[in-house]
Amino acid sequence: MLRVGLVQMAMTRKVDENLARSIGYLDQAVKHGVNLICFPELQFSPFFPQYPRKDITPYLMPLSDPLFIRFRAAAAAAKLVTVANLYLRALNGNYDASPVFDADGTLLGISKMVHIVQLPRFYEQDYYTPSDEGFKVYDTMVGKIGVVICFDRHFPESIRSCALLGAELIVIPTAVINDEPVETFIWEMRIAAMHNRIFIAMCNRTGPEGDVIFCGRSFIIGPEGDCLIEAGPGEELLVADIDLGRVAAAQQHPYFQLRRPEKYVYDISDPNND
Repeated sequence: MLRVGLVQMAMTRKVDENLARSIGYLDQAVKHGVNLICFPELQFSPFFPQYPRKDITPYLMPLSDPLFIRFRAAAAAAKLVTVANLYLRALNGNYDASPVFDADGTLLGISKMVHIVQLPRFYEQDYYTPSDEGFKVYDTMVGKIGVVICFDRHFPESIRSCALLGAELIVIPTAVINDEPVETFIWEMRIAAMHNRIFIAMCNRTGPEGDVIFCGRSFIIGPEGDCLIEAGPGEELLVADIDLGRVAAAQQHPYFQLRRPEKYVYDISDPNND
């Protein structure tokens, strides 16, 4: 059994305050016996992508940033597998990124958002570089964990890629607002979990920020598409026990065995596509 904790939290404009609150949730998670913890999208900053082309340099954070080093040390001390999310400064771009740490504090890798949206209240192409590495699955001390960041979840290939790489659980740091079709989004993930026979855990922001209100309602879905637990609209640490042993049995379903990828059209715009 794996005890998952999803940190459904609101952020302020001050990075140090968001850091302190993140560390506070690590402490809560330990008290609740959590093994794996996930934070929402941009856990150290306000949701600046709701505005186009602003100077948000103060929120860019390399992994060597002293504030992030403090967070990493706290996660290691808590002995939690940790999926964080930040606005990452790297040598080749600025990313919406999720560093993944094992329970001993080892950095297993960094997942970066692949599909970058550009819509009112989500001007993300003004800030983010698309991932240079694609989707990843991490062999952690508690199981095989995939990461899909926010908008990426709307592309079936994202979830399927992680499933084919052996993920037993996919965690999704996200930022969903009240004005979006939340019920549809929940069903979208229920169907994705059913098709891929894996667990999916989506962790959302909450509360008002500028011109938007984040709806909360983080959730965990089982490999048959069953919704195991759902948070309310406010701040909370959503905790649930999941049995990763269900995945191997669920994946005996013909959804996986009868795939014929040689017959699938992946890019109809490619003149070399067969």
